Amino acid sequence: MRKVLFALLYTAMAGVAIPAGAEGTGVSAANALRTGDMKKLTFHAAPKPVSAATFTDFAGSASLQLSDYRGKYVLLNFWATWCAPCRKEMPMLSELQADLGGDNFEVVTIATGRNPAPAMKKFFDEIGVENLPLHRDPKQALARDMAVFGLPITVILNPDGEEVARLRGDADWSSDAAKAILRALIANG
Repeated sequence: MRKVLFALLYTAMAGVAIPAGAEGTGVSAANALRTGDMKKLTFHAAPKPVSAATFTDFAGSASLQLSDYRGKYVLLNFWATWCAPCRKEMPMLSELQADLGGDNFEVVTIATGRNPAPAMKKFFDEIGVENLPLHRDPKQALARDMAVFGLPITVILNPDGEEVARLRGDADWSSDAAKAILRALIANG
């Protein structure tokens, strides 16, 4: 209890906005759990709409949209094959998917910009990631609409398909803090 009160006090002093009326919700609980790398995670005062721009599957044969993932929490990660921090964080995203992935949560990865399919496959093979999707946004339409400037960028979408939080840069997504935040969201989603 004492840790929760301290976390709430710290959050209030840090000027992080908690949505009005969100007390007791998953967002409020998740916001209070931000420690370590997760201090970089910013929760929005209100959910934000996301882009309707399309992206493709690995082969480029299927057109997808973020709305395809409605009904579950999504940790959406924008990355590129040339991005060193992306290489560092991708195994942690893979572990997060292995631990929490299912009907209520999914890690979705989208390589944005010029990322040839063979380079994407090699990237995942070299770091031993087998459980994450290899989606592509070759013309950066989705990334532009989602205000992705710099990589990696990770966005949390609620089951209604709205952006509720964003983290710029890499983070340890396999950490206890990251998992606790996501569990709090999922439990109250």
